[in-house]
This record gives sequence, structure tokens and C-alpha cells, in this order.
Amino acid sequence: MYLTMRGHLSDPLFRNGYALMVNTGATGLLGVAYWLIAARHYAAADVGRASAAYSAMNLLSGFTAFNLVGMLTRFIPQSGHRTAGLVLRAYVFSSLASLLVAVPFLLMVGHLGTSYAELGSVAGGLIFTASIVCWSIFTLQDGVLVGLRSAVWVPVENGTFGIVKIVLLLVLATSLPRAGIYISWMLPVAISLPIVNAFVFARLMQPHVRLTATRTPPSARQIGRFLAGDYTGALCILAVTFLVPVAVAARVGPSMNAYFYAAWMVGGTLDLLSVNMATSLTVEGAFDEETIAANCRAALRRTMLILVPAAAVVVCAAPVALGLFGPQYAMHGTHILRLLAVATLPRALTEMYLGTLRAQSRTSLIAFIQGIRGILILGLAFALTGIMGTTGAAIAVLASQVIVAAAVAPSMLSLLRRKPSLTAGPIPPAAA
Repeated sequence: MYLTMRGHLSDPLFRNGYALMVNTGATGLLGVAYWLIAARHYAAADVGRASAAYSAMNLLSGFTAFNLVGMLTRFIPQSGHRTAGLVLRAYVFSSLASLLVAVPFLLMVGHLGTSYAELGSVAGGLIFTASIVCWSIFTLQDGVLVGLRSAVWVPVENGTFGIVKIVLLLVLATSLPRAGIYISWMLPVAISLPIVNAFVFARLMQPHVRLTATRTPPSARQIGRFLAGDYTGALCILAVTFLVPVAVAARVGPSMNAYFYAAWMVGGTLDLLSVNMATSLTVEGAFDEETIAANCRAALRRTMLILVPAAAVVVCAAPVALGLFGPQYAMHGTHILRLLAVATLPRALTEMYLGTLRAQSRTSLIAFIQGIRGILILGLAFALTGIMGTTGAAIAVLASQVIVAAAVAPSMLSLLRRKPSLTAGPIPPAAA
């Protein structure tokens, strides 16, 4: 049994995919713990201002960093001696883009209510801008580690960050009751950047360069064409993630929106399991395109073995899980969470297909699929929420995922049936 598991984990497809799944679970639990502790040790107004600033920072850095992660996971596997340059250019581009998106946000922050009042000062604006830059690079680090086939370090990095920020949160609750939440979040980020990147460039980069030395690095045109399509698709993901709750909030009262949002966040964590394995599939497909079909079959099978029981547990335990937030959350959110859990199954099929398309740089098709899915989810969520309440938004998600999965199923089936080339070589081992 031990040898079988060890052999299974020696495959970088599964090792990296599982590492990202562990990261999702760990960061999700630590994130919930962080905000529960903040709510108990800090004034509600301070928690509200900090969470508002974090949400804005996360959204703005998403425009500048999240949409570059796909590029890094796609092209690092073939960059060879230009890998370091590719990573550094991504960091610089993201930093400059962070400045560009921060300025207009800060110019309009005075019209966004009292939650953002502290960002209106010069000092507050500068600190917020620096935070976006740091958070963007912190986000890109995960993409770099995945592209180097060293995703096992992602949960180590993010888990350490999660624990340290909780410790600082408790330590600063008495001495800095107003600024403690901000400092506890951003100080570990700022400290980690030079440490993690020193490890990446000194320990992980050189083995990867030797492994990929014979590969042809991507041209600027290839990267540009990839970003044109993948960036559009990533924007659709951001839109669905952030705008569905907005669409619901526009149609229901604040209390019902709170019940929906709790279920939405829990369901979103489950959603990431298939996304994680699809990311690993992209990396392995970029290393050796001949293995895409075999790896896709293996990744889809393994993801379903994990996701189906996980979704079943969420369906059964939804009242208990939401009851932790309060009885009203369980009463109004259980059906929503159950529908969202079921929706993760058809989404897994779509995500595996998108993972193979990224490995082949077919980003126009990626943008089309994600665009259609985004339009379906947002349109149906807005319409059905007005008819059926918050449950209608969950039905919209499930229906949209089923429709898109059915649409890509013929192409996915054709891919899964593809026979390997007789000249295909073995997948090279991952860098140490």
C-alpha cells in the first residue's frame, strides 16, 4: 500500500494536483479562523474597514496578477534558460499594472462610503498601493511554483502565512486595536517575498533550467496571443466570483444576501478542487503534449474519486456547516449550498477540458467557453433570483455548469479516446 501510494505521488501530475488541493483546504480553514478571531478581538467597525480594504485589494490584484498565473503555468515548463527572465518580467508587469489600477480606485474612494474612508489620506493610499503590489507578487509566486512542478511548496508557503497572520492578529489586538488587522495581514506578505523568491531562484530554478535546456522558449508573440485569450477567460472567472453575489444583493435584502454569501463561499472552496487538478494538467501537458490525453483521463478519474465523495459530504453536512454561522444561515442557505456542491461535478469536466486547452495554447476557445459560461451564470442568476429568491442563483449556477459541460463533452470524449503516439517519450521527472 505504501509503495503504491509512493509510486502514485511520484507522478508530478498527481503530486502537484494534490498539493494544490491541500493548499485550498488549508487556506480556506485558516481564512475562516482568521476572520472569526478578528470578529472576537477587534471592534466590528475595524473588522469592517479591514475586510473592505482586503476585498478591494484582492479584486484589484486579481486584474493584475491572477490573470498572469495561467501564463506562468503554461510557459515556464518550456522556457529553459529564459525562465528567470519570464518570471521577473511577470513581476514587473504586475507591479506596474497594480499602480495603474490603484490610482483610479483611490481617486474614487471618497465616493465608496465610510468603510474606505481611511484610504482617502495620502499615507493610507500609499500603503494600500504598496499592498496591492506585494499581494500581486505573492499571488504570482504560486503560479511560479506550479510551473516549476514544485507545487508541494505552495501549501507550505500559504499555510505558514496563514498561521503567522493569525498569531500577529492576536498579539496586536491589544497594542494596535485599529491597525492590527492590516499589519497582521500585510507584514507576513512583505517579509515572505524576498525569502520565497530567494528559495525559488536559488534552489528550484536551476534544476528546472537544466531539465528544459533543450526546449524552445516562447516568443513574445506567443505569450501575447496566449494572454489575449486567457486573460479574457480569467476576467470571466473574476466576474462570476464577484458579480454573482452583487446580482443577488441587488435583488434581495441584506440578511438574505448574508445567508447566500456564506453558502457561496463554502461552495467556492469545493469548486477549486477541480481547478487545482486542471492547473497541474496544464503544466504536464506543456512539458509533453503527447501525454495530454492519458493525463486528462487520469486527472479526471482521480478528481471525480475525490470530488464526488466531497460533494456528497457537503450535501449531507450542509445544515451543520452553515449552522456554525447561525441557525438562520442553515435555514436559508442549506439548499443553496447543496445545489452549488452538485454543480461542482459538471464543472470538473469543463475545467479538465480547459486545462488541456491551455496546454495547447488554444486560448480563443478558452475565452469563448468561459465567456459563455459567465454570461449564462450571471444572466440566469439575476433573472432567477428575482423569481425564486437566493435559491434561484444557485439553480442558475447548476444549470449553467450542466449546459457548458454538455457542450464540451463531445470534444472532451474525443480527447479522452486519443491514442498515444508511438514516438511519445516519457514525461521528464520534476525538478528537485
